[in-house]
Amino acid sequence: MTVATIPLRILIGKVGLDGHDRGVKLVARALRDAGMEVIYTGLHQTPEQVVNTAIQEDVNAIGISVHSGAHNYLLPRVLELLKEQEADDIVVFAGGIIPNEDICWLKSKGVRALYLPGTPMEEIVQFVRGLHETVLPLTERIGTGKRDT
Repeated sequence: MTVATIPLRILIGKVGLDGHDRGVKLVARALRDAGMEVIYTGLHQTPEQVVNTAIQEDVNAIGISVHSGAHNYLLPRVLELLKEQEADDIVVFAGGIIPNEDICWLKSKGVRALYLPGTPMEEIVQFVRGLHETVLPLTERIGTGKRDT
């Protein structure tokens, strides 16, 4: 007998004033095609909107696309809001135009993975698939006070 696994729920967001959405839509489709439940927030979201949606949708991870150059503000702000809402078990990963010199700093703040233009979709899919091992399954969250619904 095989046990069915609950698919990972991933929120994909475009934070800030950046209107470049081709890449984020490709990532959303690749994750969906890999069997994950994907919630796409659309363009021009604030960190607060992304975090509120992530909590309402009970996601396992948030993927953020940033091409505006505001990654050093927007990504830590999302992490800060998650912590304030006691939802810092939600994994944050990101992609976009992020200078190499900012990658280590963003990871030290808690961004789990960063992807630059040209990253193969399979690399992102494999990262997200690997989250099954590190995020709390829904059955373990129920009754713990962590985002119970």
